[in-house]
Formats: sequence, structure tokens, C-alpha cells
Amino acid sequence: MDEAPDANRRRFCGAAAAAVVATGISTLSLSDRSKAMNAAAQPTDSSNVAIRPFHVHFPESELTELRRRIKATRWPDRETVTDQSQGPQLATLQKLARYWDTEYDWRKTEAKLNALPNFITEIDGLDIHFIHVRSKHNNALPLIVTHGWPGSVIEQLKIVDPLTNPTAHGGTVADAFDLVIPSMPGYGFSGRPAATGWGPAHIARAWVALMKRLGYSKFVAQGGDWGAVIVDVMGTQGHPELLGIHSNMPGIFKPEIDNAARAGVPAPSNLTADERLAYERVSSVYAKGIGYGYQMGLRPQALYGIADSPVGIAGYFLDHDARSLAMISRAIDGQPEGLTRDDILDNVTLTWLTNTFISGARLYWEDFQAQYSFFGVKGVSVPAAVSVFPDELYPAPKSWSEEAYPKLIHYNKLDKGGHFAAWEQPKLFSEEVRAGFRSLRA
Repeated sequence: MDEAPDANRRRFCGAAAAAVVATGISTLSLSDRSKAMNAAAQPTDSSNVAIRPFHVHFPESELTELRRRIKATRWPDRETVTDQSQGPQLATLQKLARYWDTEYDWRKTEAKLNALPNFITEIDGLDIHFIHVRSKHNNALPLIVTHGWPGSVIEQLKIVDPLTNPTAHGGTVADAFDLVIPSMPGYGFSGRPAATGWGPAHIARAWVALMKRLGYSKFVAQGGDWGAVIVDVMGTQGHPELLGIHSNMPGIFKPEIDNAARAGVPAPSNLTADERLAYERVSSVYAKGIGYGYQMGLRPQALYGIADSPVGIAGYFLDHDARSLAMISRAIDGQPEGLTRDDILDNVTLTWLTNTFISGARLYWEDFQAQYSFFGVKGVSVPAAVSVFPDELYPAPKSWSEEAYPKLIHYNKLDKGGHFAAWEQPKLFSEEVRAGFRSLRA
């Protein structure tokens, strides 16, 4: 890989839900929470504004070592249940590992990445990697899209052409976007922070600095999982450049509702059917689905064994949420439903090759310091669009979306799709992004 200034920290030549960040501390008031989110974010340093082309290439020795470690996996006993209630099943991981070792081809993924314009620029002393694709159509709307955990820019590759070249995918010239897809700090090809402070508020400000550096005086932002948190935070910071946001995992729970769900209290009696469903789903996530979030939020540096093991990373990543795990398990069994075995392994392989498992996990720790709810209302003041995919961690009701986003400009429920919407359902996702931002175009 082409060498960057921090290349000596990398293992390459030349590199949720949904993750849940739920602290044991009661949700802060809206004003206090907004202050906490933004407290660590300092004005961005623009002294080093160079934008360097970036090419992805890992030496063959790294891929050989990857396969050696897959073969050398010390497997545990099988689960003592017949379902996935204890996590990814042994047979599922072993089947994935056999394919990974004998058939999977990382070079195909490198080729896909290198077919797009990749760059690195330094923001606040940290190298930030991003893909930047300008539409061939005039007056394209600039859009920055943020991935989540466990994730990378690989999750967004399927939406690049539909958004930048809409006329080839059922859209019109007026639907075109100029697309920017950054790797979050500590993820993929971006630098790994060597000090604290790179939480959602800092990342949000860095994304604004990045868009301005690229020459965009007005733009929109989209995100799911961590990306949803980051775009919400962007929408609280008062950036005049930000026209609006789109979320496929909106923060819609008021503090009293969020705290009750986290405590396992039965749903309030005055909820509508849609609100009750959202409440019950997020309560289940808090009760049974966020072990990884607490672990990474409290002690990310303890996860040495997982970071060292390709199969360890795969098992941890597959266990993001129950619905995604079920869908991915079916794909591993030869029944792909949006994601394939290669999709899953692309993400895991990138994380192992770049040695970013723990640096990515630290984002949870940073968020725990801010003490605000991952799923809660953030106080977004800009126009917002919401798309509800049925297998998301919770289906956001329109009533709560309207309260959380006073300038709600688009709300739609989809018939299929889950937490990794851009990755799983790129056609539906792209159509939603176009519709969500249509009213904001000049």
C-alpha cells in the first residue's frame, strides 16, 4: 500500500448496532447531553491540507499469514443449545473458515476498492482515508456517508454507482450526488488515534472540515449505526454548510423512555402499537444484545485475543445483532439474502489486515465517556430524513421521529432490509437517500 506518514504504525505496505453504546448512567438531559457530545471536539487544524492519492495493496505474505492463522484456529466445544442464543454457532464459523481458507479471494476486494478514487488527508494530526467519487452530472448534491461497527467503507461500495450515476439505476440527472465515504478514525485505512478525544463529536467536526477541504460549501450527510450517531451530532453543532441529514437508525427515544427500556421496565400503557413495538425491540437489545458494546465501552484494550485471531474477529463481528446473525448464517449456508460470504469476509479481512479491531473498539470507550444514549434523541436542528428498515434493531415510529427531528422532511417504512441497509439492500437504500434529500436540492 502506498506509504503514508503514519505507515510505520500499520501492518501493510505503502493499510451495529447495531452497535449499542448504553452506559450504566442515566441518560443526560437533552441540553447536557449535547454539551457532553461536543465537549471533546476542538476546532479542526487546517495547517496540513494536502490530499494524497491512496492505493490499496497488502503484500502476499500478509495473506499467507492470514490463512495460516485460520488453519491454526483452536476451536471450542460446540454450543450447548440448538439455536443461536449463545452466539454464532460452531458449525457456522467452521464452514465460514473453510471457505475463507480455501476459496475466498481478497484481491477481488482490493480491485473493487482501487477502481474508485481513494485518498488520505490529515485532520487534527490524524490521517483520514476516504473515497471520493464525483458524479458526471452537473449540480450533483455533495453527500458524505459514514459507516458503523463492525464496519468499513466496504459497506458502502454497492451504493456508489446508484448515487453518483443515478440514470443507470432508475433515477434521473436531478438525483445525482458527489459522494464522499470516509473511514472513521481507528477503522480501515484511517489512522489509529494515539490519544483520547476522537469520539462522535470530534469525528462530526472532522467530517465538516473534510467536506470544506474538498471544496463543498453546502452538503448533506447520511449514516447508520455509528454513522447515524455522527450525523445526528453533526446536526446539533450548528454547521451552516450542513443542509440536512438522512438516518437509517435514527435516535428517537426520549430520556424517560430510553431509561425505562434500559431498566427492563414494561412498556408504558399509553404507547401506540408502533411505539410499543419499538420500545419492546430496543428493550430486548438492551437486555440481550449489547454485551459487546459494554465490553468495548469499558475495557476495549482487554480484547487482545480477538484482535489476534481472524476467526475471533469473525465470530465477534457476526454477533452484532440477532436478526443480522440469522441472515448472515443463512448466507454462509448458501442462502444469500443481500449479503454473501464474500461480503462478510471482506469486512473481517480488512479489519485483521489493518490491525484495527481494538482501535475501532475504542470508539465505544470514547462514547461511554460522553455518557449519552446511542439510541436517544440528540437535539438535531437541521432538516432530517428517516428510513425504517424492518429488521433494524428497532423500527422507529413516525410519531417519535417527528419529535426527535422537528424538521423531518422524509419518513418511509421499507418492506425488507436490516441494520446494514446500504450493504444489504443497496437499491432500496439508494432510492431512500434520493427521496430523502430531494427537497433540499437547489
